[in-house]
Amino acid sequence: MYVIVEINGQQFKAEEGKKLFVHHIQNAENGATVEFDKVLLVDNNGTVTVGVPTVEGAKVVCEVVSHLVKGDKVLVFHKKRRKGYRKLNGHRQQFTELTIKQVIA
Repeated sequence: MYVIVEINGQQFKAEEGKKLFVHHIQNAENGATVEFDKVLLVDNNGTVTVGVPTVEGAKVVCEVVSHLVKGDKVLVFHKKRRKGYRKLNGHRQQFTELTIKQVIA
């Protein structure tokens, strides 16, 4: 059984025991329990239920493993040829690591 859940504007496939890296959740602490109720689709062994826009009574219960995980560094390089203009900028996205404890559908 799996569900498609919306977390911070992004959609994730959620199954029990799976780990997710979502965009940083501000109020989350390590070991805290977080619930998400924007379940868009439920697949229960081949029986698919699509929400309009969400599935009623369905939710995903997660535990916060680490509230701040940094992603890989992304380098953004701008250059204008023959002008001597070069600019290098780096960015590391912040994520929250979640473990899915229970899928209620």
